[in-house]
Amino acid sequence: MSYHLLTLGCPKNVADSRKLERLLQEAGAASETAARADLLIVNTCSFIDQAKEESINAVLRLATKKRRSQKLVVIGCLPELYHQELIAEVPEIDHVFGVESWMQVAELASKTGARRSGTATTPEAGPSAYLKIADGCNARCAFCVIPRIKGRLHSEPIQAVVEEAKRLVDGGAKELVLVAQDSTAYGRDMGMKNGLAGLLERLAPEIPSVWLRVMYAYPGHISSRLVQTMAGSPQVCHYLDIPLQHSSSVVLKRMRRPHDPAQTGRTLERVRNAMPDIALRTTLMVGFPGETERDFADLLAFVRQTKFDHVGAFMFSPQEGTAAAQMPDQLPEAVMRRRYRELMRVAQEIALEANKRWVGSELTVLVESKGGRDDAGRAMFAGRSYRDAPEVDGLVLCAGEALPGEIRRVRIVEALAYDLIGEVVEDSPPSG
Repeated sequence: MSYHLLTLGCPKNVADSRKLERLLQEAGAASETAARADLLIVNTCSFIDQAKEESINAVLRLATKKRRSQKLVVIGCLPELYHQELIAEVPEIDHVFGVESWMQVAELASKTGARRSGTATTPEAGPSAYLKIADGCNARCAFCVIPRIKGRLHSEPIQAVVEEAKRLVDGGAKELVLVAQDSTAYGRDMGMKNGLAGLLERLAPEIPSVWLRVMYAYPGHISSRLVQTMAGSPQVCHYLDIPLQHSSSVVLKRMRRPHDPAQTGRTLERVRNAMPDIALRTTLMVGFPGETERDFADLLAFVRQTKFDHVGAFMFSPQEGTAAAQMPDQLPEAVMRRRYRELMRVAQEIALEANKRWVGSELTVLVESKGGRDDAGRAMFAGRSYRDAPEVDGLVLCAGEALPGEIRRVRIVEALAYDLIGEVVEDSPPSG
């Protein structure tokens, strides 16, 4: 029996799909192309309208090409919200499972004809792999549908996280990116006060020489112990992703987010004082209902003042079932687009300024891929330093020979808005 697995959405979905693949392979199934597979599986996303549309289109594409002998299975976030609608609207779908129903999919594979091999397998990882440490969220942000999909916070036990980390490293990962809806809430549902710090302290000696990177830190949950742990461990990248959404206390209050900008400023200062070389990333939203020109000007001033190394932004999209979808003063799309473009222009200027400071310096780079050749005919490769998270941040582009997963010491010779240009100095041990 064979399967074809298509994963859409966020890094948490990527981590879930890896677990599902391992269960499928333990059940005796093998990965195949969509044209030849017995099971066609789509792991869907439904965070915003664009993600829902992408997931539905992917399901429809497979449905139209599906042979009678194939089974189409839709799993993940979309079925949590639209289980009955999917079954009614796409009769080609054979099975629908919600989030974390991996065992049911594996059991289906067994019933479809797979024979259990009796040996656990580890799907091959790339140089970087996502390590999901928790799911669900106790926050009730007005714009977010995640609690309806995922439920309340539920953390993975520390030993289970350690075992998954070891499997990923055995599969070739040289960097583990810790993800959750709120990574800094890790362990609170199990009575832990500083769960994320404790997890990092436990992980580091278990998987030496592997980078550990933290994503999705809630601004009010960054404890002093977490900062100290990050600053004191060479394996933990001096990098922190803190999705703030906005800076205006008025907008944040309507969003049901932490709405004390002074407290956020103190947190950023504490982090930077402990790790002067830290790279900070945030995600911001424009066009939330009622956002005024004054609120937006406040956001631009905040971005200029805080000088995040990386800024991601998106326009507000009303999601069915959320409080924000029913709020008055919904903004025209044209206004949101203008604000988005202006915010990204300012963020790009700041990113270029931050990158220019690295020209002449050296960075340790984890090689992600081989490239083509430059104008002089030299071989090229692309990698990332501790300053850049996979898929969302920039790259270090270098002349030289290297294979994915190798570590190179690189001198930066040129800065672009998002990427750095470098030249290889020497091999270097993998440290953050």
